Amino acid sequence: MARLNIVQAINLALRQEMRKDKRLIVLGEDVGKSGGVFRATDGLQEEFGEDRVVDTPLSEVGIVGTSIGLAVNGMRPVAEIQFSGFLYSAYDQITTHAARIRTRSRGRFTCPIVIRSPYGGGVRALELHCESQEAVLAHTPGIKVVIPSRPYDAKGLLISAIRDPDPVVFLEPTRVYRAIKEEVPEEEYTVPLGKADVIKRGTDLTVISWGAMMKYTREALEKADYNAEIIDVRTISPLDSETIINSVKKTGRCLIVHEAPRTCGFGAEIIAQINEKAFLHLEAPVERVTGFDVPFPMYKLENYYLPDERRILKGVEKVMKF
Repeated sequence: MARLNIVQAINLALRQEMRKDKRLIVLGEDVGKSGGVFRATDGLQEEFGEDRVVDTPLSEVGIVGTSIGLAVNGMRPVAEIQFSGFLYSAYDQITTHAARIRTRSRGRFTCPIVIRSPYGGGVRALELHCESQEAVLAHTPGIKVVIPSRPYDAKGLLISAIRDPDPVVFLEPTRVYRAIKEEVPEEEYTVPLGKADVIKRGTDLTVISWGAMMKYTREALEKADYNAEIIDVRTISPLDSETIINSVKKTGRCLIVHEAPRTCGFGAEIIAQINEKAFLHLEAPVERVTGFDVPFPMYKLENYYLPDERRILKGVEKVMKF
């Protein structure tokens, strides 16, 4: 069993699914000859040819719009948006068309499209290269939103997304693309969409995170004096509310960590569901450690914006000592 990073796990998932299903086509800017800006599609064009790994013009609305047409007509497109900030350009196609095909056609058509994109900060990139807009996408009915935090899940979740009959936005945490290596089976397997992962069992408090923040949250909690139950959401939409609620009912305390801005960030939705379904079990208000309500800063201020060990441990103490 090979030890892979997230980029390698994604490449393996794409390669295996392309071998299995000739309807699967990969398209996007520089995905072919260059293998993608982060090399996630490296070698695919060489194996499958230019008809199935297509270098497109620099037009996100064109990439997604073309993919929707392909999907409705029986293909399985996997579209790469080079950085998640450029998803804004394709947002009309995603929300107006991809998300509504099933409803608009009263179930006659589906739109099995996967839109992959590196997302999040921490890599010293330029403006619009570090966006975390998962809450905006999750607010759109008809779209599934998936965010792996480690290589094993990246492969299994991507295969599930490719096989799903409806549109999936697959956000890949750029900051940990190569920061984590773990054993990933060569054979194909799936990780179900809509199912959170309880990384560690605990009794003192529930800590919830996803994407790149999962790594840094776990590292911070190793220095805490409490037995935390750690949950990796994995799928923002649909959300595995049951796992979260059951954990909070057990521990009575909860901390949520995400790098997106605080106001209307997805942590707010999780808090709302906890208040609706587990309020009488809470021993303290649910705490959030998040990004700030400002555009993602340029690289000199990046570390001040992103949740870090100090802020996470401060949040833990606030919840535990309420």
